[in-house]
Amino acid sequence: MAKTILTVAVTGNQTTLNQHPELPCTPAQIAKASIDAARAGAAVAHIHVRYDDGRPSMELEHYREVVERIRDSGCGLIINLTTGPGGRFVPSREDPRVAGPGTSITVPERRVEHVAALRPEICTLDLNTMWSGTAAVLNPPDNVKVMAQVMREAGSKPELEVFDSGDIELAKALINQGVLDRPPLFQIVTGIQYGFACTAGTIAYAKSMLPEDATWAGFGVGRMMYPMMAQAFLLGGHVRVGLEDGVRIDRENLAPDNAALVTKAKRIIEDLGGELATPDEARAILGLAPATVETAV
Repeated sequence: MAKTILTVAVTGNQTTLNQHPELPCTPAQIAKASIDAARAGAAVAHIHVRYDDGRPSMELEHYREVVERIRDSGCGLIINLTTGPGGRFVPSREDPRVAGPGTSITVPERRVEHVAALRPEICTLDLNTMWSGTAAVLNPPDNVKVMAQVMREAGSKPELEVFDSGDIELAKALINQGVLDRPPLFQIVTGIQYGFACTAGTIAYAKSMLPEDATWAGFGVGRMMYPMMAQAFLLGGHVRVGLEDGVRIDRENLAPDNAALVTKAKRIIEDLGGELATPDEARAILGLAPATVETAV
């Protein structure tokens, strides 16, 4: 059985301090959470950044501090930076053509500024246009093309975030057009309202739509984080857990931290007969360059 890559999503931009009072928010906290998760078995850290008070951030210097702290630690972790922020539009009640409070939408170049500057090994590329919570998430194909080009120039592998079947069709079109390189890396997102549901049938269907040469992972949000992690593993995919996706370690208790979520995920994978990949093994699976001196264990 091939080894399984486990990604830890340490903070996201939707989980709140009210939901988990120990949510990592400062660059130092986010970096420490990532490093601790690596020691528990994670090979990849998916990173958003925040202001100290918990508000989502797009500040380059926040990303820079997190990335430098992880690289300087020598833990070898693969860094996966989000490019999701900057795509939300909230129509105002008075005139839906006008942006209301909570809108973050901006030009695509702004959304990948940190990728160009910091050159992570992986970065996400959201392909969804959908209603999400109180906002419309907008990822027009032309914007996606601009972001993909910046990623290519930075040497970062896009992780294609797909929330519904149409997103996969868009990805395949962009691959055929040469906008995205082969072999592609997909992340199947389940549990977002009006997107893919958290069911075994849904994730099997999504997998069946992927290009034959794709590497893929899948995850679920909330209480379905671990059930969908197990489903992804059983279908041959890689997996993801973290406080971005779910804040509980079990039905009654908040997770102590991201490392605890990773430890539980590792146990489940091993109980099912699998084995987690190290960061270097994950690089080989994903076709990334070997770790440099600054990222080597």
